[in-house]
Amino acid sequence: MSWLILFAAGLFEIGWAVGLKYTEGFTRPWPTLATILSMTVSLALLGLALRTLPLGTAYAVWTGIGTIGTVVLGILLFGESSDAIRLACISLIVAGIVGLKLVTP
Repeated sequence: MSWLILFAAGLFEIGWAVGLKYTEGFTRPWPTLATILSMTVSLALLGLALRTLPLGTAYAVWTGIGTIGTVVLGILLFGESSDAIRLACISLIVAGIVGLKLVTP
């Protein structure tokens, strides 16, 4: 169950990372509110997952999910680069997350 909670925390991290772009420096109230809400939920879920998962593993997976999702949405929403080297580097992050999952009880 902790892994599912951690995955959800990572999804909310993607939400607040992308939300920061839409706040335009916290000048737009609704995107700012949604971003702050997503930050709060993400951290609360991470805290719940840390009850049973090791800190280093949970934090690495949480930030990895956030990084991967943010890069993908950056490509899809903001026209950021999707060249082969960038995607290969992202695949290394995916491999790291899978590896951590496999070696963590």
